[in-house]
Amino acid sequence: MLGKKWVNCYSRNMENCIFCKIIAGEIPCTKVYEDDVSFAFLDINPINLGHTLLIPKDHHENLHEIPENLLSRLMPPLKKLANAIKESVRADGINIGQNNGSAAGQVVYHYHVHIIPRFSGDGLKHWPGKPYLLDEAAEIAEKIKSHLS
Repeated sequence: MLGKKWVNCYSRNMENCIFCKIIAGEIPCTKVYEDDVSFAFLDINPINLGHTLLIPKDHHENLHEIPENLLSRLMPPLKKLANAIKESVRADGINIGQNNGSAAGQVVYHYHVHIIPRFSGDGLKHWPGKPYLLDEAAEIAEKIKSHLS
């Protein structure tokens, strides 16, 4: 538990961002990796042991706001961490998760990637899928394509 001092640390403003405070050393964490642009630490409420968060050192609220050049610089440490986590905890697989907006489950408004080790029989379920209705897939694909410019 973070205590009363950090009750409002889930705000969208950088001054109250819990992850910015972790990077600055104002809030303790269990760091597992750091380089010039990224920082990784164990999640305090892990889905499975080894659940790690990778964040950029610069504050960006979500995927929609993070610059592409920074996003691309996060991919090599993401792969390195996923491999190290899988080996170290002998996981059967790895989930990579990234939530954008409260409807998607984002709680801390600083871009972050969850690296979650998975084990056969860990009891976690995957999201249920549902088929498209007739012609629905083509309509949605066209809508997406129209916004790719």
